[in-house]
Amino acid sequence: MRVPLRWVLWDVKDTLLKVRSSVGEQYCKEAERMGLSLSPVEVDAAFRQAYRRYSSRYPNYGITQGLDGQSWWMGVVRDTFSQCRVQDPTLLNTLAQNLYHNFCNAENWEVFPDSRKALESCSSLGLKLGVVSNFDCRLEAILRVCGLRSYFSFLITSEEAGVAKPNPVIFDQALQKCGAAPAGVAHVGDHYVNDYLCSRSVGIHGILLDRHNKQNQPDVPREHRLGSLEELLSCLQQHVD
Repeated sequence: MRVPLRWVLWDVKDTLLKVRSSVGEQYCKEAERMGLSLSPVEVDAAFRQAYRRYSSRYPNYGITQGLDGQSWWMGVVRDTFSQCRVQDPTLLNTLAQNLYHNFCNAENWEVFPDSRKALESCSSLGLKLGVVSNFDCRLEAILRVCGLRSYFSFLITSEEAGVAKPNPVIFDQALQKCGAAPAGVAHVGDHYVNDYLCSRSVGIHGILLDRHNKQNQPDVPREHRLGSLEELLSCLQQHVD
């Protein structure tokens, strides 16, 4: 017997919204305010190195190692600029503090053109919506300034949950908030492992958003894949195997 769909859970970054310009450009803009002239390409490369290093050494914002989202990100920023020959500790701390708060501003984020309509369509069908995101505690403020917070009954971030996708425990926490069986829940996200495989591992109906047609995993049936959120409604209506 088919269980009716009651909830749709959502990933956020690169699913509903994205960073508006490159990290290198945004970091250089803040550095320029501090009197520094740096190359966005160099800063972008340094950021990727710092981000990988911190993600490996301090996974999920280092919360099991005494860090939190803010201290983790400030470390990434300081490390990034240090690689670009900025050595003054006071200046590094100021840059880190400012950039951490800057990313709560709407101008740093771009909501995809199909996001609001997809959320509204789900709500019009009587589906309840929640968020499951590998993000820090700024997510609520970001969704609010981007005009998306009101669509969701709850948010679960990996910082607050204490675990990150692809650990299925974060989806177990979401199911508890939904008060629904996994068969009555779908999840939409752009990451094959974190979103699609992880949600399906606990019985949720994972749907993979592949905006650029770059994900070629043969184990994802066509009916579980979206090229854009405009396809979501028809997918939900015929979803579920």
